[in-house]
Amino acid sequence: MTPAVTQATEEALEEMYIAIREKEGRIYTDREVAQLPAIETHHRFYKEWLIRQRSSQRLVAYLKAMRQPLNILEIGCGNGWLSAKLADIPHVKVTGLDPNQIEIQQAQRVFKKPNLQFVQKGFDQHVFDKKVKFDIIIFAASLQYFPSVREVMANAFALLTERGKVHILDTPFYNKQQADVAAQRCLKYYEDMGFPGMAANYFHHTMNKIQSFKHRVLFDPRGLWNRIVKKDVFYWIVLKP
Repeated sequence: MTPAVTQATEEALEEMYIAIREKEGRIYTDREVAQLPAIETHHRFYKEWLIRQRSSQRLVAYLKAMRQPLNILEIGCGNGWLSAKLADIPHVKVTGLDPNQIEIQQAQRVFKKPNLQFVQKGFDQHVFDKKVKFDIIIFAASLQYFPSVREVMANAFALLTERGKVHILDTPFYNKQQADVAAQRCLKYYEDMGFPGMAANYFHHTMNKIQSFKHRVLFDPRGLWNRIVKKDVFYWIVLKP
């Protein structure tokens, strides 16, 4: 998922983002995208995809258990693999939103389902008509590309139905000291990659930004069983207005 940016810099930032992804080895073929989150065991990011496989399975099972029609929005859907998984849930309609043209075009090419659409736009309060409402809004590995949690949640809450909720997963959260260290590490990483400007578009959010909202933690990586056996690193948090 590319960061939320102004129209003037969007094209340049997208080029930088794709160049970084290529250098990291995170550009996938259509065949690979169609199989995600499953990936070959020898792939360099196999262990990362195992984590995302488990988190997506938890989310899909949770939404299936609701046993009701749902209008779902994924903000920062990238190549669309998670939106496509969600579209397999009975009686749902799914919209994947992302400003990255290359990834959205791949999503549209790979995943063709009657209850699934992909929209190439950045996310703000004007992206949808005021009449459009969603039961579930998902930020999966995308919240870190928005500078203000409060602002992006205000925009998301405005799109929710009366009983709608926002789900955040596959997203790192820090305490203040950890955030400062992570920001320095992030800057060095992108400097070493040759793209120091990218660091200004990646934000290290602290847990206290979430705690100011009405929220519930559905998965806590600090649990003893997880720390010993699975070692998943991301929270799964549900917020509502």
